[in-house]
Amino acid sequence: MGNRTLCEFMNSCECHPPVLLRGWKIRWIFMRQTFPALSKGQVPMLLWLLLLILAPGREQSELAPKAFIRLTPPWSTNFKGKTVTLTCEDSHSPAQGGISWYYDDILLKKKSGKLQIRNSGYYKCKTPGSSLSDPVHVEFLSDWLILQASLPVFEGDDVYLRCQGWKEEDITKKIYYKDGEKFAVTYDSGFIRLNSASTNNSKYHCTTYVEGLFGMWKESSKALRIQVQELFPPPVLTASPSQPIEGSPVTLKCETWLPPQKSDTQLQFCFFSGDQALGSDWRSSSELQIPAIWSEDSRSYWCQAKTVTHSVMKRSLKSQIHVHRVPVSDVNLEIQPPGGKLIEGDNLVLTCSVARGTGTITFSWHREGTIRILGRKTQRSLSAEFQIPTVKESDAGRYYCAADNIHGPILSTLITVTVRIPVSRPVLTIRAPRAQAVVGDVVELRCEAWRGSPPILYQFYHEDATLGSSSAPSGRAASFDLSLTADHSGNYSCEADNGLGAQHSDRVTLNVTVPVSRPVLTLNPAGTQPVVGDVLELRCEAQRGSPPILYWFYHDNVTLGKSLAPFGGGASFNLSLMAQPSGNYSCGADNGLGIQCSEVVMLNFTVPSRSKITPVTVGVILGLLSILGLAATAALVCKFRTQKKSGGISATGTARSFGTETQESTHFEPPALMELQPVYSNVNPGDRDLVYTLVGSIQHTKEHLVNPGDRDLVYTLVGSIQHTKEHLANSPRLNWKHKGPTVIYSEVKKTHPDDSAGQASCRGWAHEDATESYENVPSTSLALYH
Repeated sequence: MGNRTLCEFMNSCECHPPVLLRGWKIRWIFMRQTFPALSKGQVPMLLWLLLLILAPGREQSELAPKAFIRLTPPWSTNFKGKTVTLTCEDSHSPAQGGISWYYDDILLKKKSGKLQIRNSGYYKCKTPGSSLSDPVHVEFLSDWLILQASLPVFEGDDVYLRCQGWKEEDITKKIYYKDGEKFAVTYDSGFIRLNSASTNNSKYHCTTYVEGLFGMWKESSKALRIQVQELFPPPVLTASPSQPIEGSPVTLKCETWLPPQKSDTQLQFCFFSGDQALGSDWRSSSELQIPAIWSEDSRSYWCQAKTVTHSVMKRSLKSQIHVHRVPVSDVNLEIQPPGGKLIEGDNLVLTCSVARGTGTITFSWHREGTIRILGRKTQRSLSAEFQIPTVKESDAGRYYCAADNIHGPILSTLITVTVRIPVSRPVLTIRAPRAQAVVGDVVELRCEAWRGSPPILYQFYHEDATLGSSSAPSGRAASFDLSLTADHSGNYSCEADNGLGAQHSDRVTLNVTVPVSRPVLTLNPAGTQPVVGDVLELRCEAQRGSPPILYWFYHDNVTLGKSLAPFGGGASFNLSLMAQPSGNYSCGADNGLGIQCSEVVMLNFTVPSRSKITPVTVGVILGLLSILGLAATAALVCKFRTQKKSGGISATGTARSFGTETQESTHFEPPALMELQPVYSNVNPGDRDLVYTLVGSIQHTKEHLVNPGDRDLVYTLVGSIQHTKEHLANSPRLNWKHKGPTVIYSEVKKTHPDDSAGQASCRGWAHEDATESYENVPSTSLALYH
């Protein structure tokens, strides 16, 4: 009967309280198994309808516990004419009133709790608080031999059989049979016991031999079927709820009941899913709690019930449990750290969750634009977690997740993940307009970090002082222009920072070259009138300029010499004054950035004034001096050749820097009383002596007695002559034994080819063919005889 037809029928009739259907066992559980589509409210209505149709006039439902009948004496078979008392009982107590008795399904008028019977048949009863009892068959026989069985007998109980004769005194031996097979023999009026009776419909009878007046004959009883009552009905498995939602708990119950007279019997239960036992083995509780049931658990379930002695065991019918699955919904993706802003090297945690959904859920994680699945997890939970350790720049993008529990995947919304890159160590480069940075140049300081998320702030440093900063909105490099001064030499560095930690570059050293300033030429000694024969120090110094500085010295546009100051400062040049050294003197300074020239200093050298002497005296003196000069010249030439061969006299002159060592004198020994004297030792500044200077150049001419192969020498003969004519010959001052005339030698130095660079156009001077430069050399005093 369909649901619609049943409802229409129920609405068309008048339904009264349910009535009892005698002899029918209708259970609500059976109705639920028969009509699984019916709701809980529809099942009782269907039950009432069936009771109305099949058993009108009955008063109570079969759902109440059964009553039972107790016999006195407790035998199922009796001799005819005997009386048996039946007592109707229920689970509460022996009933006192309101008892209904039935004889072969016919209601008797007897209402008391006991009924005495003498007729064979089936008897049943019920009390106000019970349902109809199982039938009890009592038989009254007029046979000579009967077989009696104890009543009531429940499954698993011991059964007592007694073979009883009409005249018991005539019986000596009794033989018991089961299904025609002898199984016991007794020789008294007692009984035998059968263990664990069962409802197997076996037939029992007994035989005996009787002695009488006419001999011995055999008597057999009528066949007997033992009335074994059901100890408990087969259990029925119920599930609560009957159609559970996946993931929810379910209670399985194995339902059965014991008769009141067997209420102390202990039962055990076991539950099965398919062929697999659930939980522990046998248990005393008839219920089993399943914490969570899943869709894959949709299958048949059944249970077993048994007595502790294992004598009676029954199983339920299989009951199908269908588990409903809830589709996933409201899929959400969360990111740790929140906001999805990470730094390269961080761990990215993606958590995918669903608001609803049951069963096994498959979670998967994806990045937009890629086909490859980043990760997948299948588990029975509403959320799952996926981790990307040590994220890289390539991990940036938009992420989403999907959840599926067989009904199809549901996607989450997209979440953007950004990965910021800390700046790498920057590189500082310095770009100058020329190979050597010079004061006044504008150099570019360029700082560049090869990696790092923009924007990047660059800071520029000179030593530990900040020069400035520059921001690079798109990353990469930034520059800073610096106009160089003399103070800008030193170490430079830069720093890059994008908020994730500053990085410093290596130091870069910049040497700023300062061009030399215009040098100043000074003379030492200063403030005196130089005299021929003096040694004059020319000092040239530039106040500014990066070392090394090369100084050049000039006389009337002719290069005298050069001197290098490796550590800066000034340089000096010693000049031995000759007969006509007057003229313009200057110097130049150069450190590779162009020569700077000093102001020109004009010097006029004076020759000491001569005493008025007579021409005779002059002639005599000149004659003597000529003789002495020729002799000295010859001696000097010989000595010079000897020393030149042995390396005794330096072949070059000297130009010294400031602080150089004093040059040593070169000596030789003339014949007789010749001795060495300091330079100008024969000059007495206290006397007004005339100083005669004889200057001669030893040339390659016939007039001079020299070797043409020797280098040219300039010699000077200085002598003191008294002013008086009278004492010219024998004057003490002409006693030249110890204070004779002094000869000063100077070497004429040719200009070297490499001096042309230093002569490069100082104030427009261009003297590529400068002739000779003057360098002072030591002097030797020569004692001459009068």
